[in-house]
Amino acid sequence: MQDDTYQGNKTQRTLTFQEKVWMVCSIVALFVALLWFFKVTFSVFLLILAGALIALFFHGFSQLIHRKLHVPPKISLLVSVILTFVIIGLVLWFTGARIQQQVTELTKTLPLTVNNAKAKLETTSLGQKVLEKTSSQEVSDKGYSFGSSFFNSTFGAFGDIYVVLFLGIFFTFAPKTYINGFLSLIPANGKFLAKCTIDRIGYTLTKWLKGQIFAMLIIFTLTGIGLTIMGMPMAIALALIAGLLNFIPNFGPLIAMVPAILIALTISVNKAIVVAILYIVVQILESNIITPNIQKKLINIPPALTILAQLFMGILTGGWGLVLATPLVAILMVVVQETYVKRINNVG
Repeated sequence: MQDDTYQGNKTQRTLTFQEKVWMVCSIVALFVALLWFFKVTFSVFLLILAGALIALFFHGFSQLIHRKLHVPPKISLLVSVILTFVIIGLVLWFTGARIQQQVTELTKTLPLTVNNAKAKLETTSLGQKVLEKTSSQEVSDKGYSFGSSFFNSTFGAFGDIYVVLFLGIFFTFAPKTYINGFLSLIPANGKFLAKCTIDRIGYTLTKWLKGQIFAMLIIFTLTGIGLTIMGMPMAIALALIAGLLNFIPNFGPLIAMVPAILIALTISVNKAIVVAILYIVVQILESNIITPNIQKKLINIPPALTILAQLFMGILTGGWGLVLATPLVAILMVVVQETYVKRINNVG
C-alpha cells in the first residue's frame, strides 16, 4: 500500500519536446514584450523624473525663503513657485525681442558668411580636406539622424514641457500623496527599506541640484563677462543659454557654443574663432576645476559613468535621456547602495 502511494506521488507527467519548445518560446516572447514595453514607456518615466526634479527645486527654494524671511513653510513654498515663474517671465520679456531680432539678422547674413568661410577654407589644403569631410552626403545624413533622434520627444516638445511643469507642481504641493501611494505597493517587510531609499534619493538629488545651479551661475557669469569684453551682441542672452545648458554635463556647453558662433559669424570669421576659444576655455575650467570642487563637497558621481550614461540614454530616448542621465545615475547609485552594498557589508 505504501509502495503504491509512493509510486503515485513520484509519478509525474513529463513534458514533450514540443511543449518544452512552446514554453521556451513563451518565456522569450514575454521577455521581449517586457523589454519593448520598458523602451516605449521609459520616456514617460523620464518625464516623471523631470517633474520630481522641479518639485525638489521648488522645495529647496522654499526652504531658503523660509530660513531668510521666516515665513510659514506653506507660504514660502507658494512664494518659491510664483517667484520662479516671475523670474522666467522677466528674462523672456527682456531677451525675447532681442533674440528674435538677432535671429532675423542671422538668417539674412549667415548664408553669405558661410560662403565666405568656405571660400577661405578652399584656399588651403587643410581647409579643402575639412570641407570634403564635412560636406559629404554621409555626414549630413548622420547629422540629420542624430538631430532627429535628439529632438525626439514623447508628446512633442511643448507637450513634454507642459507635462513636466504640471507634474512638478503636483509633486511640489502634495509629495506625500505620491510617496505613500508608491509605498503602499511595497510588501510590509520592505516598506522601511523603500522609505529610507526614497529619502536618500531625495537628499542626493537635492544636493546634485544645488551643485548644478551653482555651476550654472558661475558659467553664466564667466561667459557673460567674456562675451561683453569682446563686444558680442546679445552677450547676456548667450551667457544665459550657456548657463542653462550647463545643466547637461559634458555636452551642454558644446551645444551652447553653436548659437554664439553663428552670431559671431555675422560679424567676422575671426570673431567666431575667438568666441569658440572662449567657450572652450570656460568648458575646461568647468570640467576640471568648478564642477569637481562642487561635487567633492556635495555629491560625487564618476565622470566616466556620467558620459556612458549620457551616450546610452541619448541613443535610447534622445534629448530627455541626455538631460536626465546624470540624476538617473545618481538614483541608481543610491538604490544599489541602499539595497545591496549596505546589506553585503552589514552596514545599517
